[in-house]
Amino acid sequence: MSASPSTPSASALPSHVRALVIGGGLVGCSILYHLCKLGWTDAILLERDELTSGSTWHAAANLHGLHDNNNISKLQYYTMRLYKELEAETGQSCGVFQPGSLYLAQTRDREHQLRIQAAKARQFGVDFHELSRAEAEEKNPLVDFDGVRCIMYEADGGNVDPSGVTMAYAQGARRMGARIERFCAATATTQQPDGSWIVKTPRGTIHTQVLINAAGLWAREVGRLAGIDLPLQPTEHQYLVTETIPEIAAIGRRLPSVADRDGEYYMRQEGLGLLVGAYEKDVRLWSRDATPLDFGHELFPDDLDRISENYLRACTRVPALENAGVKRVINGPMIWSPDAAALYGPVPELRNYWCCNGIIPGFSQSGGLGSMLAQWIVEGEPIYDMFPWDLARYGLEWTPKSFVEARVVDSYSHRFKIHFPYEERDAGRPVRTRPAFERQKELGAVFGLNYGWEHPLWFAGKGRTGSETYGFERQAWFEEVGRECAALRENAGIIDVSNFGKYEIAGKGARQWLDRVVANRVPAEPGRSCLTPLLGVRGGIAGDFTITMLGEDHYYMVGSGMAERYHQRFFNAVERPETVSFRSLTADRAGFNVAGPKARELLQRLTNEDLSNHAWQFMRSRRLRVAGVEAIGLRVSFTGDLGWELYCAEADQLALYDALLQAGGDLGAIPVGSRSLLSLRVEKGYGSWGREYSPEYWPQEVGLDRLIKDDKPDFLGRDAWLRLKEKAPREKLVVFEVETPHNADAAGGEPVFDLAGKPVGRVSSGAYGHSVGKSLALGFVRADLAEAGAEFDIAILGLPHRAKLLAEPPFDPQGARLRG
Repeated sequence: MSASPSTPSASALPSHVRALVIGGGLVGCSILYHLCKLGWTDAILLERDELTSGSTWHAAANLHGLHDNNNISKLQYYTMRLYKELEAETGQSCGVFQPGSLYLAQTRDREHQLRIQAAKARQFGVDFHELSRAEAEEKNPLVDFDGVRCIMYEADGGNVDPSGVTMAYAQGARRMGARIERFCAATATTQQPDGSWIVKTPRGTIHTQVLINAAGLWAREVGRLAGIDLPLQPTEHQYLVTETIPEIAAIGRRLPSVADRDGEYYMRQEGLGLLVGAYEKDVRLWSRDATPLDFGHELFPDDLDRISENYLRACTRVPALENAGVKRVINGPMIWSPDAAALYGPVPELRNYWCCNGIIPGFSQSGGLGSMLAQWIVEGEPIYDMFPWDLARYGLEWTPKSFVEARVVDSYSHRFKIHFPYEERDAGRPVRTRPAFERQKELGAVFGLNYGWEHPLWFAGKGRTGSETYGFERQAWFEEVGRECAALRENAGIIDVSNFGKYEIAGKGARQWLDRVVANRVPAEPGRSCLTPLLGVRGGIAGDFTITMLGEDHYYMVGSGMAERYHQRFFNAVERPETVSFRSLTADRAGFNVAGPKARELLQRLTNEDLSNHAWQFMRSRRLRVAGVEAIGLRVSFTGDLGWELYCAEADQLALYDALLQAGGDLGAIPVGSRSLLSLRVEKGYGSWGREYSPEYWPQEVGLDRLIKDDKPDFLGRDAWLRLKEKAPREKLVVFEVETPHNADAAGGEPVFDLAGKPVGRVSSGAYGHSVGKSLALGFVRADLAEAGAEFDIAILGLPHRAKLLAEPPFDPQGARLRG
């Protein structure tokens, strides 16, 4: 990066620090502050210009608490509460205004969304409740509520002063001993052999143990100094502030903001006028290759025509706006990730390099981001599972510029669009496909995206084109999923599991190395497999894997595909002998799960191997030829039914797929998608990484404690587990049968209440169990309430749905079919 602007007189830089933050915007200052709060006061922040340069200074700085993700909601409410504490601590005003926010629903789906949020608010103990039209008119008499189906009020909604908040973080950090150096650009970052970093500036170099990229608009440039490309893209964004509106001046109090997401604009009071902004369809990308290094407090020329349609809708909702003069227009840059969520966490390919970039609702999230990143740096892991923000959700190999730009355009232009359960966005796809992709399209496959890979969600049938729809209620594909589930449970199904994460570990010492990574004892006999958890720093479930011994010093491991880059951090944490090789086979190998009562008969037609239960038992594996294709076969099935997973070279995928479909045709075997797999695993009570298995959950809470062999001398998370193992579970993972009078099933995230209305848990996964004829949910409840037959209310669509806790999974609870 170029030299900094003209520099005021400054003291000498320290030669060594414990942590160095690059970027003096809102988030960088929050990270510095929270590091100091955890005792890391030997820290410095470098800012190439003034604090708040870039996108912080011109932000609208609105506040909102609720989010589709429960953990992000918790952190947003933490952030909103923090600002007043910062004012008291530092004496620096944050300009906090919290007159509340009115959320409007013009459609049935938006009403569902708001009622879901209201139920979650009860779970979190925050004030988000429904108002009558008369009550809403009393709070904000300027709003015309015609056409509005539902109005919710968030008492803590409002806005802050962007510069005030940033300066409060900075002042708090300085008071605790941290340094902030303005007009001091980072021009080079070089990793040292011990994992530390040398950071070069025009004023000298600094040796730091930990390096944090919080460079905002310049995050890409700072990342490139370390040799990484971050999937980020800036856009222009506009809002305007009106002149004084007489009606507002006459009211004499601060009015609640208006969140009319269906109108695709946002609005709040600013002075005695209104601030109105929009995320328009005519998206303007900016600085597609690199952000200019001399950019700072500049703005772009006004272009109000781009947001005219949005503004006219705002005028219809608030008629007083129509005749208001425009006082000023802000058209400035924002930098986006492909899904508009933060890119946060340690970069797996580097040591001691952390990122916190691409934050859009920064003033609702700055405290949470700073707190979680500081916890991760200082304590080794945040207290919450923050995978929705984790930069590891994107792989370096499948986020080309074309994908990033297409997804950013989609995210920006649909900023206020409802994110429905199971929703897939088409922008930028496909990125990565397998050889069977076109054949699956011929069979009517509707595809989803999993860590860059296209994979079948469900099948409309040969020669038909499936049409994907979304909503909070059951969709048209509900019937197709039912058809697939019935075929598998009655006959056989063929599920493409190529997107599972797959690894090969080989060489002298392979077993010993794996035993130091995972918590179960790794198989010592060829042909045997084991299920094993991977434990996090705090002893929670960081992953779950199936490990198979193929031969002497040769192992095959299967885990979550979307967590492959996330898990790379854990694999890197255990030093591997030079004699042991570890490589990902996810791109090189494809896989199918052949499952159902006729799975054995189907496969026996294609192989000379003896597939009888006596010859090939559950949790055993071997190499075999299937229809002439070399494969690794595992006697496991995530469906909970009789089945095998077959893994072959990717080049052989189509031949194997065609052979399986042809051999199973007269048996009633059909292709089955991942939506059906969800239903099938929930019937069996099987947990899944990212839903039931998370670093937040203790092994004894999810039933995986039986797989931990703590008599092994050393493995990741062992010490933390030993501290946890004697503790009673805080909550338990259970299966619910749910009454569904509203044609909707649980999807995950719904609060669970006792019959007195007290929050006691939450749903982690939900689906209709087609083969058992029940709406089901997996979820967590307080351990003292986890009794078979106990009744609860689950807030599906935000409304209470009576649920009964089942003593055992409704499908094959004893595993007779699975092991038969």
